[in-house]
Amino acid sequence: MENTTIFGLTVAQFEDVSLKLLLSGLIAYMFFIIWNLAVESKAGKFGTVVMFLVLGLGMFGFMAKTVIAELLGLHLE
Repeated sequence: MENTTIFGLTVAQFEDVSLKLLLSGLIAYMFFIIWNLAVESKAGKFGTVVMFLVLGLGMFGFMAKTVIAELLGLHLE
């Protein structure tokens, strides 16, 4: 079987790096969307904090899952 490489990485390594980079960018964009939504709706300071807590909780859970799995030595596939 041929060992395919992309930019000097194996396909699995390339997919892992791409996932982490692009997912990080997507999460940053989602935080921008939440901030923009708070500004356009004139939510105020308390409303903005609540929006970030509630809407950002799902993203935090996704990131926490990865960190906890690494700390416990689990390999999520």
